[in-house]
Amino acid sequence: MRTIEFYRFANGQNPIEEFLDSLTSKQSQKVLWVLRLVEDLEIVPIQYFKKLTGTKSLWEVRIQVGNDIFRLLGFFESGKLLILTHGFAKKTQKTPEQDIALATKRMEEYLVRRRKQ
Repeated sequence: MRTIEFYRFANGQNPIEEFLDSLTSKQSQKVLWVLRLVEDLEIVPIQYFKKLTGTKSLWEVRIQVGNDIFRLLGFFESGKLLILTHGFAKKTQKTPEQDIALATKRMEEYLVRRRKQ
């Protein structure tokens, strides 16, 4: 259904992999399970995946493990390709503006690099 890729900086560094490496084994297993759902299901339940309100093109993968809440932000390129640009532990009801800004900045950098290829 969908393909998920992780954003990489021009130097090859991968912030999503680094975020996943910071999680416990149980947390990372749940994240990977939710990512498989997003890839495999035509219609993903909103508790796991939804458009981020207040943004033009950001989507959020939503993960909860016990009392811990995690978000992976990304955007669609060419229809079914989801590029994840930023991951974080969510501590407030509303998604922090700095996390949205960072995901948006990485999206813009990705698209500029893509056009140059």
